[in-house]
Amino acid sequence: MNSFAAIDKNFVANTYNRFPLELVRGENSTLFDINGKEYIDMGSGIGVTAFGFNDEVWKNAVTEQLSLLQHTSNLYFTEPCAKLASVLCEKTGMKKVFFGNSGAEANECAIKTARKYAADKKGSDYYTIITLENSFHGRTVTTLAATGQAHYHELFNPLTDGFVHTPANDLDKLIKTANSHKTAAIMIECIQGEGGVNVLDEAFVKGVYDFAKENDILLIVDEVQTGNGRTGKMYAYIHYGIKPDIVTTAKGLGGGLPIGAVLFGEKTENVLGFGEHGSTFGGNPVCCAGALSIVERLDEKLFADIVTKSKYIFDELSSASGVISVCGKGLMIGIKPVKNASDVLKICMENGVLCLTAKDKLRLLPALNIPMESLIKAVGVIKDACKL
Repeated sequence: MNSFAAIDKNFVANTYNRFPLELVRGENSTLFDINGKEYIDMGSGIGVTAFGFNDEVWKNAVTEQLSLLQHTSNLYFTEPCAKLASVLCEKTGMKKVFFGNSGAEANECAIKTARKYAADKKGSDYYTIITLENSFHGRTVTTLAATGQAHYHELFNPLTDGFVHTPANDLDKLIKTANSHKTAAIMIECIQGEGGVNVLDEAFVKGVYDFAKENDILLIVDEVQTGNGRTGKMYAYIHYGIKPDIVTTAKGLGGGLPIGAVLFGEKTENVLGFGEHGSTFGGNPVCCAGALSIVERLDEKLFADIVTKSKYIFDELSSASGVISVCGKGLMIGIKPVKNASDVLKICMENGVLCLTAKDKLRLLPALNIPMESLIKAVGVIKDACKL
């Protein structure tokens, strides 16, 4: 097979610093490059390929829908869109769903909804949204403003106004900030993925929930990376015993096709009316059929298996040579090595294991159904790569 990296470099915008790796096919959690070399995938397309590659259930659902109807627009009803929304609501207790194409779009919709809710109830000057330092909510001008990492802002100012960032796990500071602004919503990730796989403290999350509820401030939970079984629950907020007003999700929802979703609770289910939001491709029947095949398999048996595999990774790596700490939940795990994380990633790649990084950590987001044999082999390679 001829190399296609040079064509990519000539014609694709230079927004990605790609690794010198040309991938051509995959099977479950194994990827193959242009030369036939095998790699165990511990990144799942940054948490997207929930059931790995060439998954028969997902593939059959998508191809069957392709033979029926690939697109119609949101002027008409389609069965996959309706079914997916109903299953998401059944599994979460949320009330309604809006479909878009990505996590950033889902967060944009959540922000619009929160501001309209606050404007309708309190006045148009109640538009401030509080997010956390080290958060990541997307790359549009507005979701960049929501992101609590200054280096993402530097080249694109002025960003959308009305966002304030406070430190994670500092409830007093967050409450003080909320009380000093006309606040529409608080937006959090229960685990900050791009921020370094930082798991929020339970007391902090519950404190934010209670404060928001008492003051009629909407609580938005960004589950773009943490959702759809990734942490061993349907969504990460379930670990904390709270019920957000708005939940956003994407990535693993579609199993490899672009789809984002906004789940609305009782306060927010009817905030957006006709013509107040929309998406040409949102709710696309093929994407929804693929997503439905994912969501229907997210059950307690799978969650228990995710917890078992998570425990194995923690047990093997927490006390391994060259490992400072292991953090995360379920199959969303950060490993802080003594060595530079990027150097560890390269060693892993050379030895047939593909990982990710987040800040100073190696980040693992394997397929939810990664075979134990593959996981054991990958963890062995990671241990060797971290070893001093």
